[in-house]
Amino acid sequence: MLRRRRIFLPMNIHHLELFYYVAKHEGISNAVRKIPYGIQQPAVSAQIALLEERLDATLFRRRPFELTETGQALYEFVEPFFSKLNKMADDLRGGESQRVRVGASHIILSDHMPVIMEKVREDRPDLRVSLRPGHQPALETALLAREIDVAVTVLEREPPPGIEARSLLEIPLVLVARRSSKIRSVDDLFETQKITEPLICLPADEPVTKIFRTGLADAGVDWHTTLEVNSFDLAEKLAAKGFGFGIGVVSPSSKRGPGVRAIPLPGFPALKIGVLWQGKLEGLLKTFVEGIEWHVGNLKQMLADEAQATGKTG
Repeated sequence: MLRRRRIFLPMNIHHLELFYYVAKHEGISNAVRKIPYGIQQPAVSAQIALLEERLDATLFRRRPFELTETGQALYEFVEPFFSKLNKMADDLRGGESQRVRVGASHIILSDHMPVIMEKVREDRPDLRVSLRPGHQPALETALLAREIDVAVTVLEREPPPGIEARSLLEIPLVLVARRSSKIRSVDDLFETQKITEPLICLPADEPVTKIFRTGLADAGVDWHTTLEVNSFDLAEKLAAKGFGFGIGVVSPSSKRGPGVRAIPLPGFPALKIGVLWQGKLEGLLKTFVEGIEWHVGNLKQMLADEAQATGKTG
């Protein structure tokens, strides 16, 4: 009886790249969120299956995720190549020193990053920046994995070993009310320990919401969210229409809408903004952090001016 001879085809380089991301991020669903181009989970699963078929070996166990001995050997072989691919591309384009990868919250990216980038570009006209949204825990993970170079974030906790931190600015929280509201201060609002006025708030996992809830707890006040929104701007617009009181911050970089006014929250914790990085602060990274500090200096002056103006009109 003739024995069928099995033919092994050469490995596909794209399959190896997908396996690298799956192994690095410990699972297909995690890898799909990190792969720097659009690809769906079923496609990744199918192509990993083809790679395993060509190798006639299982590369990892799915639940819980664990590389097999073969998978570990393959990852150790491909990791040095794929992990350095972006750096090589930057070097070929003119050098890694001209590119900085920045992580920050959506608010910082939209409201502040363009000004910072414009300032840095004055000294480094060939500046290239990649931007990534996130909050402190996710940005710390990205820094440790060397997926970003610097993060600007609300400091919710002390950073882990290996990450340098510099405090930049404390921004007070405020309530945003319709201009015609009879409530003039938090004392008016907190007369009873259970408030019936509607509250317009950001999602519970947002740092500003966590800080606001801490302030409420310290004041012994119970106030549930009525409307959940994804931005200060939307909270302000809804407050202007009379849908309730919105959570906001003292905003030195933009003016309040015409139909609202801010109610200070004395005694509440402030948002503490800081910058995080790893390793030595030098080259473009140093220039970028200096650009952040320049922008923060301007914000501090605006905050001082706003506080003085509020004192005169209060």
